[in-house]
Amino acid sequence: MAESSLVPEQQLVFSPGLAATLGLEEAILLQFLHGLLDYLPVRRRDSRDWVRVERAQLLRQLPFWKNQDLQRVCASLAAKGVILLDPAVGIDSILYALNETPAEANRGRSAAAPSPAASTMRSAASGAALQTRGSAGTHAHAGLLPSGWAPSEDLLQLLALNHNIPRAFALDQLEDFIFYWRERGETSHAWENKFRQHVLSSWRRQQQNAGSAFQTAERPLDNQWHPNADAMEIMLRSGIDRQFIEDAIPEFILYWRERGSAPKELNSRFIQHIRLQWAKYTSSVRHSTEPQRIPEDWQPSNDVVDILRLSHIDPAFAMTLVPEFILFWRDSNQLHTSWNTKFLQHVKYHWARQNQFNNRSAGHDGQQNAGGTGRTRDRSLEQDLRDTSWAE
Repeated sequence: MAESSLVPEQQLVFSPGLAATLGLEEAILLQFLHGLLDYLPVRRRDSRDWVRVERAQLLRQLPFWKNQDLQRVCASLAAKGVILLDPAVGIDSILYALNETPAEANRGRSAAAPSPAASTMRSAASGAALQTRGSAGTHAHAGLLPSGWAPSEDLLQLLALNHNIPRAFALDQLEDFIFYWRERGETSHAWENKFRQHVLSSWRRQQQNAGSAFQTAERPLDNQWHPNADAMEIMLRSGIDRQFIEDAIPEFILYWRERGSAPKELNSRFIQHIRLQWAKYTSSVRHSTEPQRIPEDWQPSNDVVDILRLSHIDPAFAMTLVPEFILFWRDSNQLHTSWNTKFLQHVKYHWARQNQFNNRSAGHDGQQNAGGTGRTRDRSLEQDLRDTSWAE
């Protein structure tokens, strides 16, 4: 075989079926490790053939990987259950075993062609010879699917390990697979890969149909629907009145009947609906915007007292005005939305008048002391009694 600068060394051969199932890097390393079983010392333990190989030796034969890459791919194969690793060895070497029974291992080795990856451990001359024989076995001619074709045991194990597909399910698809491809009369190099794709497609379709079987059909609500005991307990614990809940059920049923179908989480939807309606109801009761007559026992709120303090108005002075304020508005029989606002206006008006009167009294006393003359009031008593401008 003539040497070429484009191909300076022998090639690594890997299975397309393994690469499609495990991944390209995993397939390359798995076949390389499989070939080493024939050329390195083997120790029998736990019905497995264990082989120890130096990491530096692997990296020399697989120079496209660094140490962390080799560690990552080994861990991936171990996680997928394809190989077993002994963590007790040092970091400079790897002790591994293929996760297969002795019968499967012997059958696979006797039927497999010599591995070019493993032949790199031998001399260059014998390695070249093994590579020639391996390449001849790899490039098999495409052919029709035999009537008695069956998938390999390795493929069935990989389907179970990587996709949790039972062996019985995979074999149940074999008859349809053979019938379909023999009817088409097509040839192929990789019938196992086609079978893997066929089984995966059938498995996903079955899983999807099984999931659809658990979906409950949506149906319109009937007039007898009622929230379950858990939903009622949650709403009552939130302080919502039971009668309020009962009164809201017919409206809720009507809403979903008009939509044509009810959601699966009907009780949760009802709880959300009731909480929203209860919040609106309680807010409207506490902060009503409807005009109303002042109650006989009306008292200003705490917010009014706080505002009076901020305005430097004595709250005790304001409370003395409450009876007069209630009497005036009940006699007038008028309706207002905010009696607190009206009361604030009333208090501020009288507070200003009182301060104005005090200031004028002080000024009048000063003028008398200076020997001048002045008026004791600017308004008559009749004007004061008739003054209701504070109620505007």
